[in-house]
Amino acid sequence: MRTHIGMLATGLGVFCLTAPLVAHHGFDTEYDATKKFTLSGVVQKVEWQNPHMRVYVDVTDASGKVTTWNMEMTSPNTVRRQGWGPKDLLPGEKVTFTTYGGKVVETRGSLVTIKKLSDGRELFVAGGPDASVPK
Repeated sequence: MRTHIGMLATGLGVFCLTAPLVAHHGFDTEYDATKKFTLSGVVQKVEWQNPHMRVYVDVTDASGKVTTWNMEMTSPNTVRRQGWGPKDLLPGEKVTFTTYGGKVVETRGSLVTIKKLSDGRELFVAGGPDASVPK
């Protein structure tokens, strides 16, 4: 009986340790590396949350139609290591950004770079398949 309980506990422990590795998604599951866009717009919202930050930007096309792009970034910790914090990009700021579109919803993207138009400063560099391993 003790052997069965020990085997069950070991199996459960291995499952609990490996399940998060399988659950995390890769770039190719949600985004399309052939759909790379560079657009300009106005920041609607920035969400500093784990496991991935999000930036929402309202883009107005030539006909005046506004589309909100929902872009995923890396973790807040990695973004902070790139040198910027929550007060560096605020709602209402004009930006130019490059993103990979989603496979299902094209306006749900993986952010590559974002630059503030007011001072030309790039706030996030190399997301998506272009990303390097964080230091």
